[in-house]
Amino acid sequence: MELSVSRLSVGDVSVVAVSGEVDVYSAPSLKESLAELLQSGVTTVVVDLSGVGFLDSTGLGALVEARSATTEAGGALPLVCAHERILKLFTITGLDGVFSIHPTVEAAVESVSA
Repeated sequence: MELSVSRLSVGDVSVVAVSGEVDVYSAPSLKESLAELLQSGVTTVVVDLSGVGFLDSTGLGALVEARSATTEAGGALPLVCAHERILKLFTITGLDGVFSIHPTVEAAVESVSA
């Protein structure tokens, strides 16, 4: 399954919706999309992983790198994920303590708008 990355706004918060598989082949595309958004001056981005069926270490690396960039810019990179298998990956790697993970886009947007 190919990776699809789309951008939208919820209020004044940028949301990147990701669907498909994020692996060694597709992670560079995700990384590039997030980097472009951050280079345009956006400091806070919600990454919606609701449509992601598979995420490997390369995908995790792209998300960690983007989180570091948003944090340095004074922003945040909350994630949206409700898939048990992908949530387990964040738990196993300890990244559930690094990322703010929410069940819905609305909850993630609310977390950065408050």
